[in-house]
Amino acid sequence: MTIGCFQKKKVYEKSVLEIKKELKNKRNQNTNGLSVSMLPKREQILIRHIHHMTNKSNKNNVTRTQAYFDFYVQHPEIHWALLGHMVSRNGGWSMTDLKGDLLSRLLSEKEQKNFYLFLERGNWLIFQDVYPQLLLYQYSVKMNRNLFHLLPFLNVSIFMEVIWNHFWEHDDRYLLAIATIINEQSYLEQRVVHHPHFKETALDTLGFKLYDFLRFNHVIFPYYPHGKTEKKPALIGDTLHHFGSLHERIMLGKRLYTILFQQQASVLRNVLRWANKHPHTGSRADYWGDLFHSVNESVPGTVYRRRTKHCTRRKGAPRIYSPPLKYAWKNVNHSPAETGDWFNDLHVIDYFVDEEKNTGGEIYEKYCKAMEKIELAIIAKKAIFLRQE
Repeated sequence: MTIGCFQKKKVYEKSVLEIKKELKNKRNQNTNGLSVSMLPKREQILIRHIHHMTNKSNKNNVTRTQAYFDFYVQHPEIHWALLGHMVSRNGGWSMTDLKGDLLSRLLSEKEQKNFYLFLERGNWLIFQDVYPQLLLYQYSVKMNRNLFHLLPFLNVSIFMEVIWNHFWEHDDRYLLAIATIINEQSYLEQRVVHHPHFKETALDTLGFKLYDFLRFNHVIFPYYPHGKTEKKPALIGDTLHHFGSLHERIMLGKRLYTILFQQQASVLRNVLRWANKHPHTGSRADYWGDLFHSVNESVPGTVYRRRTKHCTRRKGAPRIYSPPLKYAWKNVNHSPAETGDWFNDLHVIDYFVDEEKNTGGEIYEKYCKAMEKIELAIIAKKAIFLRQE
């Protein structure tokens, strides 16, 4: 380790210790009974405006995903906004997969709807928690004044109040991004992952276990290698194992952040180039139009035959139907988010310093094999059904 790296690590460790100390102080403060009416009039107006803007963009996965991207374009120093945008694209693809050519043949209509509501609730919850934070930062920059004392009035964890204050002073972009990953995944833990309703209708079902077994749970980032936009985009990304594990989800987020922002400068540049050229629709045709199509090209009632070989369409085979979100699912009217602050354990700050093995983002082979496994499962299911007849 060079002297420069050693000094940088010492400074970083000092920052983490400062955050830990501030979190201890904040944890002892009672935030119960806070009311927006306690604030000065201009701050009340700002809170109402932030709620309005958040609700406006929280209609569905497409509007959320676009809002993240628009924010990142304006504030590229907030790395999580781009990471959130790319991961949210994957959330949208997972939603429309349920109505596409593949999973719709393996899952019942009830299972499809239950899985969609599970994915949609998580997507909605994250947005209504994180987007007000982003807007408050935007107004802090615009007014050249730290406004993060308003975060508790937006029902944001004291964990993020400490982190945003630290970012405002030190501009530590990595630490803010990792903290946001920790916050959002921890926020989902009791509200979705361990919520009795979603455990019963999604996570503990045979359909979800099949989905996990088939490994169709990759997070992919399309990008243009060498910046050549006329060619089929390449894929980079990672795989989520054990969705029910908070630790696994946080570590996946850290690996995805590394892929986007710490691996090669060209990756970030070329992912951005692809994202800017392809607005999110929810259809996988957004990135591979030669393999997926937003219109169903199959003849109704025909027996499914394999269409892919190593992520290439077999000669004469129709493209895999992958509908845009607006044709797959209707918007959902959500019940209000459950109240309460998830933060109760100082050990979560260990994620700032925990080292995670860099996978390099190699995902293409795994992704192709996952599609082939799903096709084989469809054919096997049909064969069993025919034998039973």
